[in-house]
Order: sequence, then structure tokens, then C-alpha cells
Amino acid sequence: MTDAVGSIDMPDAQDEAPESKKTRKGGKRAKKGPLKRLALFYRQIIAELRKVVWPTRNQLTTYTTVVIIFVVIMIGLVTVIDYGLDHAAKYVFG
Repeated sequence: MTDAVGSIDMPDAQDEAPESKKTRKGGKRAKKGPLKRLALFYRQIIAELRKVVWPTRNQLTTYTTVVIIFVVIMIGLVTVIDYGLDHAAKYVFG
């Protein structure tokens, strides 16, 4: 009896991956020492920070004011809801 096509026992030659003679261990990063990699990391951080569009003093003041007003409004809203639920619980449970 013959084996079915694609049998597990006898894999086809085309299914086998050719073994490479040269193995890589990390590419370019493996050649550098830890201090050089750390220095490269910090240089990349500085390069990315230079791309950032920083807000002006006026924009920063406006954004800060908006955030503070929003937080105060949310504190007031949560306080009112908490006060209402407190009185509702006292009414229901005595």
C-alpha cells in the first residue's frame, strides 16, 4: 500500500526549509556594547524630543486654566451626587 500525498512519515523535499550556513544573533545591536547602546538610546530620545511642538506660554496657561476649571466642576458634580445618594440611602434605610 502507498502512502497518502503529504504524509507525515515522508515529507516532500520542497516542504523542507533549507538550512542556512550563517546564523545571526541580533544583527547590528549584538556588535555594540551596553554603554554604546545606552548612548544611542539617549540620542534617539533627544532626537524625538526635538520633533515635539511645544506649546507657547499663552497656550500652556489656557490649557492649565481649562483643566483646573474642569476638575473643579467634576468635584462639584461628584459632591452633589454623593450628597444626594447619601440622603436617599438614609431615607430608604432609616
